[in-house]
Amino acid sequence: MLDLQQEADFNKTNDGLLPAIIQDATTKNVLMLGYMNAEALEKTISTSKVTFYSRSKKRLWTKGEESGNFLHLNSIELDCDQDTFLIQVTPQGPTCHKGTATCWGGDNLSNFGFLSQLESVIQQRIESKNNNSYVSSLLNEGMNKVAQKVGEEAVEVVIEAKDQNDDLFLNESADLLFHYMILLQAKGFKLKDIEKVLRNRHKKIAE
Repeated sequence: MLDLQQEADFNKTNDGLLPAIIQDATTKNVLMLGYMNAEALEKTISTSKVTFYSRSKKRLWTKGEESGNFLHLNSIELDCDQDTFLIQVTPQGPTCHKGTATCWGGDNLSNFGFLSQLESVIQQRIESKNNNSYVSSLLNEGMNKVAQKVGEEAVEVVIEAKDQNDDLFLNESADLLFHYMILLQAKGFKLKDIEKVLRNRHKKIAE
């Protein structure tokens, strides 16, 4: 990180400030935008707590110095023009001074792309108890039926894995994942709960 202090082009702006995009290292959500001068960058690196230059206070400002909601430094990158920082952090508490997880008022939850969208659709089907939907009709048959369906799809994946038809293998894999996501929610869990278990295992292996 010390090379950043030499590479960052603070002379590109009249006030010597460069924008710093703050991103959660785990969820990859953008938490806030701040500004840094050379001194703020140096303090951030030396303390491992993100420090900005406050344009309103006209001084260095370590996020959390009053609230205790620090942004613990994971990594810093410069963009291709050497004039914007991307800083990955582990937030300690909410990031926004208004008490929200991000400065845009959103939640700082893991985003699994389309899978998160699909998870929301499954949840809606469960909550609406719409008997016309496949999810509702499957759940109406009971937990054993849902678990059995996951088992059947798992067997199909194993069978297709032994053959050479990639299209069938991918389709059966999609069926397995879809039904597993139904089972997860039927048991009261989400993908983030599985992610948490995997991350904890990874930490133990890395230690």
